[in-house]
Amino acid sequence: MLPINLLGWRVYVTNQASSLLSLKQAVRCYRGEYLAERGFARIKGFPLSLTPIYLQREDHITGLIRLLSIGLRVLTLLEFQVRSSLKSSEEKLAGLYTGNPKRETARPTAELILATFQEITLILIETKNEVYAHLANLSPLQQRILALLGFTITIYTQLDGQSLTPK
Repeated sequence: MLPINLLGWRVYVTNQASSLLSLKQAVRCYRGEYLAERGFARIKGFPLSLTPIYLQREDHITGLIRLLSIGLRVLTLLEFQVRSSLKSSEEKLAGLYTGNPKRETARPTAELILATFQEITLILIETKNEVYAHLANLSPLQQRILALLGFTITIYTQLDGQSLTPK
């Protein structure tokens, strides 16, 4: 009888009738709530950073929220695509954690994925008649992430034109 006394308890309260929402459905809804809360946390924190800002016009407020919502959707889609690809191939991705490069994960966050691309550099050298571009090479991890997203390496390498005519 002792183990039963040590078990915890939770209270689930809803205004729905039990005929419309069973206990099992209510618990599932409650447990799924963290997904929406995680999205709001992303909007308020890094990388979207919705911080207090003074906007005078209602359309500016609406536009900012819509723009941040698009950013949130892109982050979520990026994360979903990489995780789905890893799950279907039953693989894990290593090298995302700077302090522990051998650590593997099957559920990388969009923030970790994007952080691997932060060291990419584009050098532009402008002469009288031409602009030369040099793009840093992709690491194997970056190439792997592009493959998991369903992109070929050319999506990156085509940015490095031999010569561009300046405007």
